Amino acid sequence: MEKKKKQENFFVKGAHEFREFINRGNVLDMAVGVIMGSAFGKIISSFVNDLLMPAIGLLLGGKGVSDLSIQINNAKIAYGACIQSILDFLIISFCVFLMVKIFSKFHHKKNSKEEVVKSEEVLLLEEIRDLLKKQEKKK
Repeated sequence: MEKKKKQENFFVKGAHEFREFINRGNVLDMAVGVIMGSAFGKIISSFVNDLLMPAIGLLLGGKGVSDLSIQINNAKIAYGACIQSILDFLIISFCVFLMVKIFSKFHHKKNSKEEVVKSEEVLLLEEIRDLLKKQEKKK
């Protein structure tokens, strides 16, 4: 009976800790960021695959970048797929860089407009501190 009660306490405590973990703002922010990042990645991949790469393919004589390859004996080395993955990465990372830069600029402006309002307790403590400094100088 006592062993069963210990198991229940273990699971209840674990469930309580898990609930506290989930209720943290950072976990929810991170989950939203992962979901938004996934959706953003799909948009950028579509931009690269459906718009940018066909345009580059036209410049290469109608051949898509991912189709570029060389044949050595029986081995086909498809270096075009690697180039396309590198371009995807560079474009996605540049777009993320721009988004972070814009967001931080907006966030900085928002924070700089907020005034720091001191509570009455802090003001009172600062006044007491200043009075004590004056008394020490007089001595």
